[in-house]
Amino acid sequence: MSSEKTLAPRPRPVDDAPDRAGVREVLALTGPWLPVLSFLARLPAALAPTGTLIMVTAASGIGNASLAAGLLWVGQAVGGPLIGRIADRRGHRGALVAASLLNAAATAALVASVTTGQSLVVQALCSLAAGLTVPQIGPLSRARWVALIARTPGRQDERQLVARALSLDTLLDELGFMVGPALAGFLAVGIRPATGVAVAALLTGVAGTAFARHPSAPGPVRHSGSGSRSRLLSTPLLLLLALALLQGMVWGAANAGVNALARTLGDPGMAGPVWSSMAVTSCAAGLVVTVRRRTVRLTALLRVAVVAQAVLAVPLLAVHGFATAALAVAAVGVAVAPHLIAIFGLAETVAAADRMGEAMTVLGSGLIVGEGIAALLAGRLAATHGYPAALGTAWCASALAAVVALLFVRRARFDPPATPDAPGVAAVARGSGSVV
Repeated sequence: MSSEKTLAPRPRPVDDAPDRAGVREVLALTGPWLPVLSFLARLPAALAPTGTLIMVTAASGIGNASLAAGLLWVGQAVGGPLIGRIADRRGHRGALVAASLLNAAATAALVASVTTGQSLVVQALCSLAAGLTVPQIGPLSRARWVALIARTPGRQDERQLVARALSLDTLLDELGFMVGPALAGFLAVGIRPATGVAVAALLTGVAGTAFARHPSAPGPVRHSGSGSRSRLLSTPLLLLLALALLQGMVWGAANAGVNALARTLGDPGMAGPVWSSMAVTSCAAGLVVTVRRRTVRLTALLRVAVVAQAVLAVPLLAVHGFATAALAVAAVGVAVAPHLIAIFGLAETVAAADRMGEAMTVLGSGLIVGEGIAALLAGRLAATHGYPAALGTAWCASALAAVVALLFVRRARFDPPATPDAPGVAAVARGSGSVV
């Protein structure tokens, strides 16, 4: 197969086509090893930030740890879309191999700079470099599934198969963010504070490279028309970016509130277990969405998930202890995976195929930026007004997301009607280089 793929318009089936695409059929496309490699390769994205906080806190205090972790997130938000653009233009294999090896080296340098007592400037630079080179396994894995299904001939259930694949991929993300922080804490307590970050470096170098070199990796993509690249940002994609930003703000503010609560009650170590309850319920909800027959459109799923999150977040306003905090955070988690499944599924329908990897990484960066902004804002509010102010900020972000979804998420904006004889608008856009 050629390493370069030329895109031409292709028909998309109507949404009420029979649902014949189960998870088993998704796995049959590549075998089980691709999801396994994908999970192991993206686990460092959840392991490294928590591990960095633990490692630097043990070495030089929480102030330096917050700076290091913050620079890690900033670097990832900035470097993610750049890596996505390179992957689209040059192919996933080379871009991900380079990013994985560079990130493993930068993360190892961060461990060395902290454990050998280097200056704060050196530690900060290593942390920033580690963030900039994060290989973006999650977003590019979603783009890979889309490309893989697109080049599988004779499929009559393509849309359902893409939906299943993206749902499965989002579930892997949620599993990673449940396992990663817990693993970082276990390794820090059981071995040494720096062990979690060291394991993240090793996993990135080995599993990241293996994922990059898997035969399913797509090559560079170009249009068959004028040869000019499509625009990246369209109105629908900007709307999805806004919702991703607000989802990140829900996470960042709620996490800050949980940590402030734990400090107030004199048991900071309880913040991790309380926060992990969100990942548990999110994984469960994501599994249900992944395995059940899709009976609603993605636009409807998005509206329902975002509004449900705003309603389920109301108990955050009444938290007064660890038990109520765990229950409130778990309730919010019920809506998280369905929300993300809908966002990334809709991104597949509106993003130009030659910018698919970049579009997915932009949405991932939106989540990170929102989380960082809210963590900073909610942290300051918690310092002056207590943990209820931070948790209230999380609810406000979820309520604003619900308003945005109800006002602007419409079927016609994301998924115009299509017939078997005429390509959908998204498909035509991909072939012509225009945007929806």
